[in-house]
Amino acid sequence: MLNLAVYTTEKRNMDTMNLDSMSSMEIATAANKEDENVVKAVRAVIPQIADAIDMAAETLDQQGRMIYIGAGTSGRLGVLDASECPPTFGVSEELVTGIIAGGREALFHAVEGAEDSKILAEADLKEQRLSPRDMVIGLSASGRTPYVLYGLKYASSIGCKTAAIACNKDSIIGKEADIAIEPVTGPEILTGSTRLKAGTAQKMILNMISTGSMVKIGKVYENLMIDLQNTNEKLAVRTENIVMSATSSDREKAKRLLKEANGSAKLAITMSLLNKPADEAKDILKSAHGSIRKAIRENKE
Repeated sequence: MLNLAVYTTEKRNMDTMNLDSMSSMEIATAANKEDENVVKAVRAVIPQIADAIDMAAETLDQQGRMIYIGAGTSGRLGVLDASECPPTFGVSEELVTGIIAGGREALFHAVEGAEDSKILAEADLKEQRLSPRDMVIGLSASGRTPYVLYGLKYASSIGCKTAAIACNKDSIIGKEADIAIEPVTGPEILTGSTRLKAGTAQKMILNMISTGSMVKIGKVYENLMIDLQNTNEKLAVRTENIVMSATSSDREKAKRLLKEANGSAKLAITMSLLNKPADEAKDILKSAHGSIRKAIRENKE
C-alpha cells in the first residue's frame, strides 16, 4: 500500500488545524503566510533551475524541443506554460509542448487511473515523435507519479536530456532525471492539496526555465519581448512601444520601421540600431542566430 505519510506535501500543517473555524481574513492571511515559504523554497534550488535553463537553451539552440509531462495540477501547469510561449516569444506551438496524463480531457476533468499508468507516458511521447535532441521535464508535486516516472525513463532510454520538478527531497522522479529540482514547500494549509504551494512553486520554476531559455536563444533584447506576436490592437501598440523603447524612436518612426519589417519588432529594432534596410538587417540577424545583441556587437559602424 502506498504510504503518503512520508511526503512533506501530504503532512498536516500545524498552523491551520482550525482552518474550518477561521474567518475569511484569517484564511487569506494563513495562505499568504504559507506562500512566503514558496519563494524561500524556490530560492534554495536556484542553482538547479539555472542548470535546467542552460540545458533547455542548448536543446532549443540545437533544434530540439522542450516537452513537459505531468498529471493533474502539475500537468495543467506544464500545458499552461507551454501555451504561453508562442504568443510571448514567437515560437511554434511544437517547440515547447505540455503533455498531461489522460490527454485534453484531463485539462478539465480528472481521468481515472491516468497518472498511475506505467505505459501511457511512453505512448504519449512516441505520439509526439520524441527524439534524442529533445528535453523532457517531468512535473510531480509528490515526486512519485508513475506516469511522470516512466515518461522520464523512456526519454532517458532514447538519449533525451531530462529534468524533474518535485516538491519533496530525494524524489523518485528526481533520481531518474539528469537534473533534479526539488523545492520543499512543506505541508499545505489544506492537507494534501498540492495545487496550492506546490503548484505555485512549479509554476514559478517553469516560468524561469521557459523565460530563461528563450532569453539565451535570442528571443529577448534588453528586457523586451522582441518576438512578441502582434495579433490584436493591444499587442500592436505594445509592439510599437517595444520598438520605441529599444530605439528611442517616436511612434511614427516605430510604425514606419514595423511596416518595413513586416511587423517584426526584432527586425525593426535591428534596422534602426544598425541603420540598415530590412533585407540587410535580416541577413545580419540570421548570421547572429537571431540575437540583436550579437548583431550589434558584430556590425556596429
